Amino acid sequence: MSSPSSGQLTASTAALLLIPPLMWAGNAVVGRMMQGVIPPVTLNFVRWSLALLLLLPLAGWVLRRDSGMWPHWRRFAWLGLLGAGLYNALQYLALKTSTPINVTLVAASTPIWMLMLGRVFYGVAVSHRAALGAALSLSGVAVVLSRGDAAQLLAVQLVPGDAWMLLASLVWATYSWQLAKPPAGAEPAAIKADWAAFLLAQVVFGVAWSGLMSAGEWLVLPPAPAGQPHVVWGWPLMLALVYVAVGPSLLAYRAWSAGVGRVGPTIAGFFSNLTPLFAAVLSATLLGEAPRLYHAAGFALIVGGILVNSRR
Repeated sequence: MSSPSSGQLTASTAALLLIPPLMWAGNAVVGRMMQGVIPPVTLNFVRWSLALLLLLPLAGWVLRRDSGMWPHWRRFAWLGLLGAGLYNALQYLALKTSTPINVTLVAASTPIWMLMLGRVFYGVAVSHRAALGAALSLSGVAVVLSRGDAAQLLAVQLVPGDAWMLLASLVWATYSWQLAKPPAGAEPAAIKADWAAFLLAQVVFGVAWSGLMSAGEWLVLPPAPAGQPHVVWGWPLMLALVYVAVGPSLLAYRAWSAGVGRVGPTIAGFFSNLTPLFAAVLSATLLGEAPRLYHAAGFALIVGGILVNSRR
């Protein structure tokens, strides 16, 4: 086996890196399928509550008073708000009015928002190649948001879900920079070295944040139609909850961490761009929402921009 620093992409590593985009695409499709079954912010709260229970046997020690987490609780509370609390809640909200293909395509523009945030808040220089890549990717986002209709883009007539997902992408870009540029001594080495402990330290606060958001959601929910509860309990919901708690929450996180450790973030980043393709296949199969020509054009522009930006 090659060393992690070699950057060699083996068949086993490629298979490992295919798991996260498949799980993320499935999360978008399941989130769309659960519209009308459970309120979106409540879905996020239940998802991370179940993930918390699954993480306890793996890293429950991180919650002990002497684990080293509590002196840095503000740091993990901030990460939990961005990653578990806000991003996923906004994504499920977006899926109320937008399709999984649109949502994952807009999310694919996150590296460009990271580029902009890095320049504004961290002083990271933006090269001419990076600027060209950003322009291409933003053009792809514009194609997706306008559904290929320039008149709609000029009129700024976007569905609410597209706006929610743009905000979610900015939140995830902020979260990514927070992970990449932690304050000195803000993350105990023992916790950061253990993927389950590092995730649990964020999730325990993320559950608290999402619980507060879920309570707010129930305060503003309109009355349910007669005989139709806000939460429709049954096997479809139970299976969906198991999937979102295990697949995109734990399995994808573990596979992504291992894959990035083997080949680095640049090569791994290309695999994340497969998420819209998987979403298109799953949407056509499970939802009957076939991809359109503008989806392909937007995908080509977004990925083209990231490729231009990533070339040495």
